[in-house]
Amino acid sequence: MTAMTTLSVWMVPILIAIILLHASYKKIPSYEIFVAGGKEGIKLAVSIMPFLVGMLTAIGVFRASGAMDGLANLLRPLLSFVGMPPEVVPLAILRPISGNGALGLMSELIKTYGPDSYIGRLASVMQGSTDTTFYVVTVYFGAVGIRRIGDALKVGLLADAVGVCCAVAIVTMIFGK
Repeated sequence: MTAMTTLSVWMVPILIAIILLHASYKKIPSYEIFVAGGKEGIKLAVSIMPFLVGMLTAIGVFRASGAMDGLANLLRPLLSFVGMPPEVVPLAILRPISGNGALGLMSELIKTYGPDSYIGRLASVMQGSTDTTFYVVTVYFGAVGIRRIGDALKVGLLADAVGVCCAVAIVTMIFGK
């Protein structure tokens, strides 16, 4: 076993031990605080449930109605101009909306084209360099009661667009087409 593997295996238990030892040294009731945090976590999970159900329903309607395919066809010429293969356009559109849906699309692209293909590598980098912006804004902002999400949504979508463009540029630069 290499030193890095050994370190990675033991890092979490060592970190937990350090936290517990520090709490004991400071005479902090760590178990009671852990239980209180668990209670807050359950309350948070219950409070975000309506936002989560609404978001998942909207995603299902968006995909089932054919709107995603229509948007992909509309954006295809522009994205092809910047060097993005048409096969990954639906991934670029779905990623800000649904992490699981995007993961499914990425898996299909990798199964079809292979993990070492340009499309497989690009899909993988896109998956890692963008976020589920609509999910984050809907669920987390809703959970803490933020109602004016316009600017955060614009910045999040801009960050996703930059992530997609950088993914295309970097994968092309490193691996070629």
